Amino acid sequence: MSTALANPSEMIRQGAPRLIHSDGELAEYTDALFALTAKADPTADEEEAIELMTVLVERYEQERYPLPEAEPADVLRYLLERNGLTQRDIAPELGSESTVSLVLSGKRQLNRDHIARLSRRFNVSPAVFFRVP
Repeated sequence: MSTALANPSEMIRQGAPRLIHSDGELAEYTDALFALTAKADPTADEEEAIELMTVLVERYEQERYPLPEAEPADVLRYLLERNGLTQRDIAPELGSESTVSLVLSGKRQLNRDHIARLSRRFNVSPAVFFRVP
């Protein structure tokens, strides 16, 4: 057994990441996660922390706020409405107003960069923009 795992309860006592149990803790973890992911060149330890914290955040969000089945365009439409935004407001995230229109009409799919920018813009998990089979 690894020395680090010899006493897991001691790791927790010393402040190691733990399961998230409240929205307050979720906010703390999300803030820390955004700070880590904003680094231009994270270290190997920071990459490991990003991965672990992402798992913890996703677990809490899936249990507390399960996502209904929805098409990515429907999710985007909802987020626009909820935040009082127009298609023009999110053109920078998708590249142009015409791209926004194509995505919302279902004629174009969101790509990885679009999803990353939209998830940051709306402070939501990228998972909300993936099509549910």
